[in-house]
Amino acid sequence: MTDDDVRQGLKVARKYNHLGYSEYGMATACVKPYSIPMAVEELQGSSVLICPVIGFPHGNSTTVVKVFEAEEAVKAGGKEIDMVINVGKALGGDWDYVEDEVRQINDAVTKRGAILKNDYLKDEHVIKLCEICSKIGVAFIKTSTGYGFVKQPNGLYTYSGATLHHLRLMREHAAPSVQIKAAGGVRTLDDLLKVRAIGVTRVGATAGPAMLAEAEKRGIGHEPTTVQVTLSPEDLKGSAAY
Repeated sequence: MTDDDVRQGLKVARKYNHLGYSEYGMATACVKPYSIPMAVEELQGSSVLICPVIGFPHGNSTTVVKVFEAEEAVKAGGKEIDMVINVGKALGGDWDYVEDEVRQINDAVTKRGAILKNDYLKDEHVIKLCEICSKIGVAFIKTSTGYGFVKQPNGLYTYSGATLHHLRLMREHAAPSVQIKAAGGVRTLDDLLKVRAIGVTRVGATAGPAMLAEAEKRGIGHEPTTVQVTLSPEDLKGSAAY
C-alpha cells in the first residue's frame, strides 16, 4: 500500500466516526508502524484509535525486535498493539518461547493483542495459544493478519481467514476477559452478525463501510438493537468458513 492508500483508509475511518458510529462503527485503524504519525494527523479529534501491527505479517522477528517495535509504536501514538506470534515456534510446540514472547510484549505495552495466524494452525494449537494468552492477560486474540496463504498440493495458495469454527474455539478456550478479533473473510453484514452472535467483539475488515451502509438500511447502528441470527448446519461444521 502506498501512503495515499493508507491516508484514504484513515479518512474512511474518520468519516464513519464523525457520522455517529464511534461506538458501533470504526473502533481502530490498523496501520504499519511507519504510518503511525500519518494516522495521528488524520485521526486527530476523532475517537478512532490507532492500532499498529508488530512483527507483521509473519511474526518472524526476534522477541527483542518485537518488544522494541511495540514500545516505539506506543511512543509514536499507537493505542492498541497487534503482535503476530512466532508461528513456527507454535507449530513446533516450543510453548515456553511463545509464552515468553507474548508476556514480554504484554508487559511492555497496554491494550495489546496476539495474532494467531489460524490458517497455519490445528485446533490443538489454537486452544493452547488461547490458554497462554488468557494466562498472561492479553486484551485481544486475533485470528489472522490477512496474509495467511497456505500452499496446496497443486501449487496454488489458499486463504481462509476467520472461520466460525476457529472463532467458536477461541471464544470457548479464552478467558472471558480476553476479547476475540475476527480478521479475514468477514465481508458482509450477515458475516459480521454471525461472528458477533458467537462472542466476537471486534472485526477487522476492509468492507466496513459497506457493512455499515447495509446496517443503516436495516435500521441497525446508532442505537442498541436486537437482531435474530440463525446459524446454518454448514456454519456449525468443524470446517465452516464463509
